[in-house]
Amino acid sequence: MSVITAVRNALLPRSEEDTGGRRARWTPGRIALLCCAGLLAVLWVLPLAWALATSLKPDNETTDTGFHWIGSRITLSAYRRVWDSGELPRWLLNTVYIASVTTILTVVLTAMAAYGFTRTRFRGQKVLYGLVLAGIMVPPQVLIAPLFAEMVSMHLVDTYWGVILPQVAVPAMVFILVKFFEGLPRELEEAAYVDGAGRWRVFWQIVIPLSRPVLAAVAIFTFIQTWNNFLWPFLVTTDPNGMTLPVGLVSVQSTFGVRYAQMMASVIIAGLPLLVVFVFFQRQIVRGVAHTGLAGQ
Repeated sequence: MSVITAVRNALLPRSEEDTGGRRARWTPGRIALLCCAGLLAVLWVLPLAWALATSLKPDNETTDTGFHWIGSRITLSAYRRVWDSGELPRWLLNTVYIASVTTILTVVLTAMAAYGFTRTRFRGQKVLYGLVLAGIMVPPQVLIAPLFAEMVSMHLVDTYWGVILPQVAVPAMVFILVKFFEGLPRELEEAAYVDGAGRWRVFWQIVIPLSRPVLAAVAIFTFIQTWNNFLWPFLVTTDPNGMTLPVGLVSVQSTFGVRYAQMMASVIIAGLPLLVVFVFFQRQIVRGVAHTGLAGQ
């Protein structure tokens, strides 16, 4: 059996019989941790619940001094006004496209760069890696002016690629993947070379499958960060047809003035896709935080 086949079989999920059908015990420490987690979950859900309740109230009841979760009637007028006052479907598609392409390019390019730093030796490697690490210490806001000038010179303003390309280069993700690749056993790759596999085949069929947890974490956090990014898309897009959801919703809110129902409806619309992503990929997110330490992202 080749090394590549062995790695593929090792990555298959184990059945309950393989784990002996064991279940975690309900110890006092575990119960205390679950209680703390439940308390934190309530504290996190309360603002979302309040935003949802406010978005379903009539406009004249959102500024009442009394504390009322539910208004005199439940109405979707705030959502209809947000939907009708802007090009929300267009902005949503723009955001999905930009976040998806940015995530794919970031994962592929950072994984290739990290593998090159950990498995190859070339002249100037330490200097180049030092420049990558230095990029982590540079605030993104410092690079806005030169990046914008570069996008203007390349005629990429008001284009998808003008929004995507500056977000693809993420030094922090390269550093995380370098540290993960350094922990992978080289014996598997050396055995694959003996079997006749080339460097590309080893990278795609051994290194990438073994790195699925960290790559999933990088992909999810990149997608969330790109989805929530406001400043760069706001600067590089002036055409309403090319705006992302955060930029478009802010332009809609400015037409409302201070209307809390519409503001909360905009927040719910912008955050709902991310909530869906978390529901479906929560296991990968937790595993990725444990593997990479991305809790602060």
